[in-house]
Amino acid sequence: MTSYHKNDCRTLAQHWARLGKALLYSWAGLRAAWRHEAAFRLEALACLLMIPAAFWLGRSGLERAMLLATLLLVPLTELLNSAIEAAVDRQGQEHHPLAGRAKDLGSAAVLMALLIAGCVWGLLIYERL
Repeated sequence: MTSYHKNDCRTLAQHWARLGKALLYSWAGLRAAWRHEAAFRLEALACLLMIPAAFWLGRSGLERAMLLATLLLVPLTELLNSAIEAAVDRQGQEHHPLAGRAKDLGSAAVLMALLIAGCVWGLLIYERL
């Protein structure tokens, strides 16, 4: 069993403070994506519109979780793609094969997320018909 000391309370407070800062940074990232990334806005709005459909379409908790997870996978992947693009663009605007490959791979990841979501949603809709 672990024993706790006075310093552990301060450490716990530091962990909470770090968590608070991480949440603020995450919120800033979401705001930046909303402000600067049209694809993210479109995908986020599509998710918001489809969330009620996930609860209606899914017959079990597992089905609803799969529908919601695949919905959220798309904007999550778009955030990662946007981060890659921002980092690559930060290095310069001149064309470099590795920069182009990094951007293409990020875009392919978004496509894969869309395909995964489409397959899960399509299979569950097909099953209901």
